[in-house]
Amino acid sequence: MLETLTVDAREHGLAGDGVTNDQPAFQRLVDELGAACAADGRPRVLRVPAGTYLMRDRPTLWRSGVSLIGAGRGATRFVLTNPGARTTPVPLAWFTAAQHGAGPDNCLADLTFAHFEIDGSGVETEEYEVLAKGLGMQYVLRGRFSDLYIHDTAATGFGCDFLQDTVVEGILVERCGRQDSGEQMGGAGIGIGIGGWGRVERLTVTACTAIGNGTNGIFLELQNKDWPLTCGIRITACHAEGNRFGISDWGADGLLVTSSTMIGNHEAGFDVSSQGTSKIGGRGGIVTGCVIDGNVRDGVGLGNTPGPYALRGNRISDNGRYGYWEHNLAGGDDEPAVDVVLEANDIRDNALDGVRFDAAVREAAIVDNRIRDNGRRHAGAASGGGPGVRCTALSLTDENADWPPDGHRGKEVTVGGQSAVVARNSATELTLAPRRPGADTAWWDGVPGPGARYELPPTVAVRAGLAVDGTVTRTWLDGNRIGDDQPVSTQTHGLRVTPSGTWADCRACDNDLGGNAVSATLFETPPAGGRWRDNDE
Repeated sequence: MLETLTVDAREHGLAGDGVTNDQPAFQRLVDELGAACAADGRPRVLRVPAGTYLMRDRPTLWRSGVSLIGAGRGATRFVLTNPGARTTPVPLAWFTAAQHGAGPDNCLADLTFAHFEIDGSGVETEEYEVLAKGLGMQYVLRGRFSDLYIHDTAATGFGCDFLQDTVVEGILVERCGRQDSGEQMGGAGIGIGIGGWGRVERLTVTACTAIGNGTNGIFLELQNKDWPLTCGIRITACHAEGNRFGISDWGADGLLVTSSTMIGNHEAGFDVSSQGTSKIGGRGGIVTGCVIDGNVRDGVGLGNTPGPYALRGNRISDNGRYGYWEHNLAGGDDEPAVDVVLEANDIRDNALDGVRFDAAVREAAIVDNRIRDNGRRHAGAASGGGPGVRCTALSLTDENADWPPDGHRGKEVTVGGQSAVVARNSATELTLAPRRPGADTAWWDGVPGPGARYELPPTVAVRAGLAVDGTVTRTWLDGNRIGDDQPVSTQTHGLRVTPSGTWADCRACDNDLGGNAVSATLFETPPAGGRWRDNDE
């Protein structure tokens, strides 16, 4: 039995030369340390000096009480590969309920993983395998995961579930979910399953960065629809960029998201929906003090939740469709969301409507927001080709064009048989979104040649600050400024109720709806009941 509490991996058989398969020696050492901890109750630390440690063809089963400490990102590198086992996922460490009987009474306790890198680029399975992660442990008690760099894994980078009294801090995850089409389970940068410990899981995710991951940058997912929704979870000071979704709440209760940035994600910066395993959306959450900017589609997408939910004091700007979108996915909860609160947010410069309700809400509060200068996708149809037109991996330039800045944001440009999404534009150049998270090109079939013919579709005629295309009842609209002060106004109306929308028994008081391009209001369905007073039109 190893009696020393701290062990040097190099002194116990690991080569770290990038050539030797260190996995067998690594597994033996973890087993010895775990057995020693089980025997005397004293946790052990495995220190891994600088080097490249090849983990080939087999994952390492982790043991309780064993911590793994490296010499720093880029110094201590674990390289995962499976050339001899193409059907086998190879996470650096795993311990799961299905494979190993993990549970509250059989957990991994008192461990720290810190200061190393996991390179998953060498793992390629015959079919997508959700367990092809960087780290894949379940039921962790009193854990700390700190200063890790995890990249290019086939599935989720940090894919650990049921983390009690645990801190996840300072983790950088890039280009994880390589083999995920975007529609499969996992494939995230940081994906944390919740609910295994019961009603409360005390977990903090802080100062983490997720870039270009296949599905979510950071997401929480209730793992069983029959479990109670889990509270006690905080995400703070994190950055999610270029993922399919930035940060997602798929089944938490009272998730607190603060001081985070969600930028350039493909579907939404922040998402609440039923896309998770349990098909249950989060509720009771609070998003505050965040910047949700420049996402290819929507800033915030919220649906499949009975409510409540609150967004306070955020900047929701420059997104390619809606700033805030209330909607429900098929197959999930579609009852009216109750007590949704949008308060003191700066919702501006989004491509279409600033706020759009496509699903039913009741008792919402839309209070003291600045919903300004939206409808930026105001440019008409355009086309061109021939001299002056050229494409790169992430752009299309037409030297003869004179487009309004960002007037085509969020449109699909068609070039030959290919299409790409416009992230933004100048007078002569379209900046294009990558074809999928983590990709380095917008094109699926190669960069179009010089002079290629392109087409851009027209815009939609009505682009409101607040658009209602669902059933909105007993809602307060108070103290908002909903207008447009650009030299060329693009937000056509302050408040719109569409032919299929309902605005019933609502109170609208003390709002400034002046300065929109066409008019303050557009009631294609007349409001029913409620109060309309002291609004500046």
